[in-house]
Amino acid sequence: AAVRNLWAPWRMEYIGDLTEDGCFLCRAWESTEDDVNLVVWRGQRTFVIFNRFPYSNGHLMVATAEHGRMLSDLSDEELVELMRATARMQRLLERVVRAHGFNIGLNLGRSAGAGLIDHLHLHIVPRWEGDTNFMPVLADVKVIPQGLQELYRGLKSALVRVAPPQDEDR
Repeated sequence: AAVRNLWAPWRMEYIGDLTEDGCFLCRAWESTEDDVNLVVWRGQRTFVIFNRFPYSNGHLMVATAEHGRMLSDLSDEELVELMRATARMQRLLERVVRAHGFNIGLNLGRSAGAGLIDHLHLHIVPRWEGDTNFMPVLADVKVIPQGLQELYRGLKSALVRVAPPQDEDR
């Protein structure tokens, strides 16, 4: 079978933002306006932020505090915090958005599909049975059933109940 292209023009706005005013992940880490930046959680070395151009409802990114890191550059403490934050957010999303499964991963380098190549971040993409329907196939439209601000508030309020604070919380 021939390989088909999957067009994702909505990513151009996201990719364009990567070159303006430095790194959006660095700006979010340095800012205290978590609600504006959609930062769900902060640790000592990592933080969790909503993807503003999600592949699905609840698409989060777990990012390192420091810019320019590769996975192989991280200390044991950073690796542990990155994975603990990922597991914690998976648990949170299971309860809040009732995800049936997840795509969790890293795109390291431009050739691997990274849109932001200079700031390590891991994607958590919630999935549901039958979540790929006719809309993206026939109409080139993604249906995200919930607004980012509404879901942000829901995750923030459920965070303490579902995924209690841990030692690395800031």
